Amino acid sequence: MEKKDANKLKLGLKEFTGTEQYYFNPLFPEHKYTDGVKYLAEQASAYWLIDFIFGYCEIPALDGESFQVWKLIVKEDNSALIKVEDGNDNLLKSFKIPFTDFPLEQIDLWLIDQVLILPSEY
Repeated sequence: MEKKDANKLKLGLKEFTGTEQYYFNPLFPEHKYTDGVKYLAEQASAYWLIDFIFGYCEIPALDGESFQVWKLIVKEDNSALIKVEDGNDNLLKSFKIPFTDFPLEQIDLWLIDQVLILPSEY
């Protein structure tokens, strides 16, 4: 994705201030995601990120946290770091991603009571 397309994606994400529908992956039927997260996954080819979050959100370090902030930070070498915080800037867990083609330098997603949202959708 070119820089102008990344800027278009950022602008598009700002349009989401709520959701009209919830979606789910059959592998994780207890978790849902919003219109904005669906838009992100489609436009950035990032359904992998939803799967990653749903796959790891209940590991022992995170289990019982009803509010989780997932931050994907892409580095210049196309590796990435995913940090999970509790909403008060306390780091709960981090993951290293050896390679990603995610187009943005960073994205934050919130997982609240098993629903994944953009912060603007709160």
